[in-house]
Amino acid sequence: MLKTKTDNTVRNVLELLRRIINFGTKKNLCAGLSFTIEMPKVNNIKTEDLTPEQLLNLLEAIENDTNIQAANLMKFALFTGMRRGELFRLKWNDIDFEKGFIHLRDPKGDIDQKIPLNESAKKILQSHIRTESDYVFPGRGGRQRKDIKHQVNRIKESAGLPAGFRALHRLRHVYASMLASSGKVDMYNPAKADDA
Repeated sequence: MLKTKTDNTVRNVLELLRRIINFGTKKNLCAGLSFTIEMPKVNNIKTEDLTPEQLLNLLEAIENDTNIQAANLMKFALFTGMRRGELFRLKWNDIDFEKGFIHLRDPKGDIDQKIPLNESAKKILQSHIRTESDYVFPGRGGRQRKDIKHQVNRIKESAGLPAGFRALHRLRHVYASMLASSGKVDMYNPAKADDA
């Protein structure tokens, strides 16, 4: 495959194969491998960080968008660093306003976690329209949301962000970058952005 495919594609295929084998081994469907799958090295330095100006444009586009679900979901991703799937699975009973945390059920690492509910995220939830659904950001009929690509892409385009910017995927990295540069646990306050 390395002769005709990129290192990244080969790595993805091998990772899928490794996961299938691990699943089969855990379920006693097959024996484990007697060798280690060696992954090709990938130079994957692709930064999708936002400049301060792009971030302000994004926040403005989010505020001006008519789809409250999409706008609040994007802000919540930015203010918590949660993954797309974690946002889609988030239920109201996973949020502890009193103790100030969010319970992540079945995250990427498979082990439930608790993350802080910072003031910015808390304000979003307090003003968010609550339906009869158990889900904070429900899909059709109150069921678990499966996608929000169309709405998010509209906001991204309105903000003038690059076409390749994967909004929900990258907002958690923007969150991490801002945390690292600020040295604070709580999230960025848009009102202070003009002072920077």
